[in-house]
Amino acid sequence: MAQTHENPMAAAVLHRCQIQPSPDTVAELTLPLLHFDITWLYFHPVQRLLFFDLPCSKRHFLEVIVPELKNSLLVTLNHFLPLAGNIVHPINCGRPFSRFVIGDSVSLTVAECDKDFKHLTGNHPRLSDEFYAFVPELPPAKISPEAVVLPVLALQATLFPDHGVCLGFTNHHAIGDASTIVRFIKAWASINRFGGDAKLIDEKSLPFYDRTSVADAGGLDAKYWEIVKRTRGVEPRRFSFPFNKVRATFLIRRDDVETLKAFVARRRPEMHITAFTMTCALVWACLVRAEAGSAPDYEAEYFCFAADCRGRLDPPLPATYFGNCLALVKAKSTHGLLKGKEGFLVAAESLGVAIQRTVYNEKGILDGAEAWPAEFRNLIGKRLFGVAGSPRFDLYDADYGWGRPRKFESASIDRDTSMSLCKSRDFDGGLEFTLSRPKRILDAFAAVFTEAIRTL
Repeated sequence: MAQTHENPMAAAVLHRCQIQPSPDTVAELTLPLLHFDITWLYFHPVQRLLFFDLPCSKRHFLEVIVPELKNSLLVTLNHFLPLAGNIVHPINCGRPFSRFVIGDSVSLTVAECDKDFKHLTGNHPRLSDEFYAFVPELPPAKISPEAVVLPVLALQATLFPDHGVCLGFTNHHAIGDASTIVRFIKAWASINRFGGDAKLIDEKSLPFYDRTSVADAGGLDAKYWEIVKRTRGVEPRRFSFPFNKVRATFLIRRDDVETLKAFVARRRPEMHITAFTMTCALVWACLVRAEAGSAPDYEAEYFCFAADCRGRLDPPLPATYFGNCLALVKAKSTHGLLKGKEGFLVAAESLGVAIQRTVYNEKGILDGAEAWPAEFRNLIGKRLFGVAGSPRFDLYDADYGWGRPRKFESASIDRDTSMSLCKSRDFDGGLEFTLSRPKRILDAFAAVFTEAIRTL
């Protein structure tokens, strides 16, 4: 099938606008990019979608909903100024940095779509390409002889007349991790719902910007920049349609999680056992089994994810720290072991060891971090699986005044081999995850996973 950069399923754009923070905010806010941020400088943009049941007319949407969203976005950006700014990447000298100046803004697209809202917000397999009608694109970089200037956030509000609304978020990963971006989304929701930022201020949810609070005794900032600046291609690579993938969402209920925990505790009582590790282990083993025969038994399989380390640094950072603050965790096994009868236990043990080695390292969570860029670059082309998101970041709590979201989708997983993971919307203590794969693989996974849950 022919490849094209243009989305053949694009929504009808009603208008585009730029939302600027209030001119009485600070004139300029500049933040250096630390090694935590530099890691993600060339990573693809992160794309999230929130679908809401909101049966309103086009007129009500344009005359009431959109103006409210614009006003609340302006107030929110007053507290999250770097998201209205840019990443500045010097050409010849100096490290990249984030900069906001008065006049900077965020792109907001307002669109309309006649697609089946119920179909899109289901858990069943759906064509991945369909969702890009609602995913905003970051504005193009501005290139001069001195620097490349990269916008960091784009937003879109799409109406499904008489059914619902989808809010789309696209951000450059180097501006902030999930903790930062989810806090922004929830802050915007709170301000839109309550008509102001008093609740945000009262709950002390404002971002913490002090980069000098991040100790760099190992000189990681300079080391990472020396590695990264040798890489070419500052702008994120554009992707092509069709993806030739389908996405489906699967549920794991609290009882399932407890059964998995009890099973592992009996066999490996010393292991690190959480709902996160049990879910990741089960999905990893089931996916390898669904792909059985696609690699020799001796071939290595890797599972990678990022761990928030704000509270594990010395000194620790507040939870509201703005930016990236992630440690990279890598588990390893083999194709043959993971697809075998004990595959789940093998996966759980591999993940437990990786977490113990990094997150609970007695020398600190950043022990060995100077080798991470090379270590993860060596995984390119290998059999790699990972997870985007975390049960800690509950976007189903993001109520813009229209009730809880109907569905969360992480569009970004179409571009790599990760699954998205979050709290279940409908089952207390449960989790939901989404996979995006070629239909043959997804169908095989669904069968293997359903059987695994049935026989717990």
